Amino acid sequence: MRSIHPIEGNPWPHDMVLTIEDHPSALLDLLWIRETYQLNPSGDDLPPLLSASHAVTQQNSIVQETRTEWESAWPRLWHSALAHAGTDVDPGLFDAVSRTAAGSAERLELIGRMFGPTWRDAMGPEAFDTDAYVEWSRRGMDAHHAALPKSLDESPERRDLEAVIPAWRAGLTRVVAIPCAGAHTRKVGANALLVTTATRDDSAGYRHALGTFVDA
Repeated sequence: MRSIHPIEGNPWPHDMVLTIEDHPSALLDLLWIRETYQLNPSGDDLPPLLSASHAVTQQNSIVQETRTEWESAWPRLWHSALAHAGTDVDPGLFDAVSRTAAGSAERLELIGRMFGPTWRDAMGPEAFDTDAYVEWSRRGMDAHHAALPKSLDESPERRDLEAVIPAWRAGLTRVVAIPCAGAHTRKVGANALLVTTATRDDSAGYRHALGTFVDA
């Protein structure tokens, strides 16, 4: 939300809009696959393992040929999905989808632009054909809802507003949070910041992370 004029007594800049993507489904799927199938992908800037509260409860085995293929694809899909998570999606896409025919190539193309690259689109749905995925997704959603602030004033962005404002002035419009252990802060494109949930929940850690966006 933004207002045309400053609101007296409100420290939040009236024209500041910040999107918080704290349940990025495409990224969560990739994190789950990496741990469930015990993949060991290589590459730069890959995230740490899931936090203890989001760890998988069952590990599945796959043949070596499949493991090699998945480990090779994982870093590429991670970076592609992360780049999309850090992009401000054109709100007009939602209306555009509704005007297309169900199942048409045009609709599929628009949906792809809305949701970005996913493991399912690139590698198929087989990895998710397990009760463990359903259970993990349910637990993750329950934990996500339980952690939501009860009021705007309790949100990390309100709590650390003094650090948010300089980052916004430097171009920050999106924060992407992933439930991984420890700290993992990365600038995504020109306008987004990737942090772990643990970093965002900790005032000192979040302020430091926001500062890296300003200094980048």
